[in-house]
Amino acid sequence: MKKRWPITILYRAFSSSTTSTTSTTASFPIKHVKKSNFDSALSSLRHHIQAADFVAIDLEMTGITSAPWRDSFEFDRFDVRYLKVKDSAEKFAVIQFGVSPFRWDPLKQSFITHPHNFFIFQRQELPLDGAAYEFLCQTTSMDFLAKYQFDFNACIHEGVSYLSREQEDKALKHVNSTYKDESLDSWHSLKEIRDTHLFNIPDILFAERMKDRLSEWLGGLLRNKDGGSEVQPSFNDSKQQFETIFFKMRPAISLNGFTSHQLRLIQLVVRKHFKDLAYHRVSGENSCSQNVIVYIESESDKKMLMKEVKDEQKIDAEMSIKASIGFRHVIDLLSSEKKLIVGHNCFLDIAHIYSKFFGPLPLTAEEFISSVNKYFPHIIDTKILLNSNSILQQRMKKSSTSLSKAFSVLCPQIALGSKSTHLALQPSVKVEVEVDDTRSSNWNSGVKHEAGYDAFMTGCVFAQACSHLGIDFKQHSSSENLAHNEKLREHINLLYLSWTNGEIINLSTGNRTSESLASNKRKNHYPKILFECIVIVWGFPSHLKAWDIRECISKVYGPTPVISVYHVDETAVFVQFSRAEMVSKFLDLKESLDRNNDPISVLHPLAKLLEGGNTCAASYETYKEICSSTVSKVLFADQAKAVGIKWKTKLVESSDKTKEHESLHKVKAVNSDPSCGERTKNKNFDDVSNDSSYCQLSSDEIIDSFYTREAKQI
Repeated sequence: MKKRWPITILYRAFSSSTTSTTSTTASFPIKHVKKSNFDSALSSLRHHIQAADFVAIDLEMTGITSAPWRDSFEFDRFDVRYLKVKDSAEKFAVIQFGVSPFRWDPLKQSFITHPHNFFIFQRQELPLDGAAYEFLCQTTSMDFLAKYQFDFNACIHEGVSYLSREQEDKALKHVNSTYKDESLDSWHSLKEIRDTHLFNIPDILFAERMKDRLSEWLGGLLRNKDGGSEVQPSFNDSKQQFETIFFKMRPAISLNGFTSHQLRLIQLVVRKHFKDLAYHRVSGENSCSQNVIVYIESESDKKMLMKEVKDEQKIDAEMSIKASIGFRHVIDLLSSEKKLIVGHNCFLDIAHIYSKFFGPLPLTAEEFISSVNKYFPHIIDTKILLNSNSILQQRMKKSSTSLSKAFSVLCPQIALGSKSTHLALQPSVKVEVEVDDTRSSNWNSGVKHEAGYDAFMTGCVFAQACSHLGIDFKQHSSSENLAHNEKLREHINLLYLSWTNGEIINLSTGNRTSESLASNKRKNHYPKILFECIVIVWGFPSHLKAWDIRECISKVYGPTPVISVYHVDETAVFVQFSRAEMVSKFLDLKESLDRNNDPISVLHPLAKLLEGGNTCAASYETYKEICSSTVSKVLFADQAKAVGIKWKTKLVESSDKTKEHESLHKVKAVNSDPSCGERTKNKNFDDVSNDSSYCQLSSDEIIDSFYTREAKQI
């Protein structure tokens, strides 16, 4: 039966509303933010975050995994888990960002929250950006969004763009280098005309005509200079190609309606024939440029003009860069205020935030953890909180700890937005929603999986969980930092090192711990995983399944050494052996069979696995190497080729030269002993496969031992 791959998809729903203010429906009140109202929303959000006790966040992405084998597996080591999260954050886009600040109101004895739902879409707003931005979309995710009437046009056309800190730094450095040299002429494109020559009659005629027009204008200017009169208006032609203006308090001509080639010819004419005229191209709004010819009185006046224009251009360029920061202002605000950030299963969210708004993700998990902790020193994950605390586990009644389930179980009154009679006796931390100075404590259920509403649910779950942990908000002071509360201290900065449960990383210390058995509700399908005992095998015949591969290997080593065989995808499997030395034994044997490739080797039990000549095998470190590549092919076997792996077997290198020497000596001793062959032939199959000297025998000796065993059985 063909293996069906469970691809993790983005179960997110988005509002199709195109309004840019508070929702006008009778449903949950929320602030939808797009380009049109971003500045005003940012101003109010800044005040709300500064006053908040904690801020809940949620992100919506265009997908999770770029290939089935990039999903999170039980056989993934912590560093590989990080590489898969890194790949996801780098390849997929964030298109919605929810921010919901929560502030305790002692007068109302309730939390006041201000949920914001930001539509974001990065676009090229600077001419310095270079290549167009790219991102992946999972078809399942896009289909899901479409089913919930997600307005893709509104997201693309009205979403708030942004620059990461690294992109901003690069753009500013580019501007500084461009305008640094005062003698640099490239800013007004004088370089373009140095190699321009007049070869054809039309260009010569056009140049002469421009020369005459400029001479006429300059002559009129000089004749009227003493009297201070303006240039005669008769020079302004009917087509408005020449328009007399003042540029930097100097007489000038504005050029309009000329082609780029004609403008280059005009530059050539000015440079060659008019020493008291200067040609400039000045960038304007919306990437438009103004071409002007300016009268200058002297060389010093020319240098002064150049400096004035350059300084103005630099200031405009820097302002354009600052204006392009966009949504990153929200991230900078969250980072600078050092508030407690609350998310639900949010390691991938944090990786996206780092990748999109700070810079490229570090190569290792350790570097990432150290960097994140500098930007966000206090993060709490409600999923870990629910799974690790016995009181909350009892409250959840061992049910799923998904966000929607936790919200309905812990916050039934808030979820309904009403005070139902049968819920009145249940303890609940009150929450009121405020949008555009309008408070509400009664509402219909919001749009689940919308980033803003999910952030609201996350904050409510956290507030209720704090109450169950014994935190009395009635005694809470606004001056207290909730992140330093002793009842929360042990849960701060603990995140799952993937988008699935499992290994937990401490962002403060970098320490890793496995989720306790009591809190781990997942069914572990495999025995304890020892990564040094794992071999990755790929490129085998497509008809072979995990059981077939296990059977092939067991015929060589017996059933005991093979602990498990796990499909990475249809082209690759993990094989876990019982002992680490079995990895090198298996790889040595495979390499020997590949090298011999004789008729005898075809009869070997592993021949079925090696059929076709494309089977490759290596230790777990090669799997990590392949996962670290930025390339993403759908099939693992294709990925290995794309990474550049050309060998069929990568042997495990031993760093202990003494052991290697002893092994070689042992082989010589075995081969020189005439009784060795007889003893080997008389050994039981299981004894042979478990004998440490067995792997030192040649391929022919191994095959002979199998034939002897088969003959005796007959």
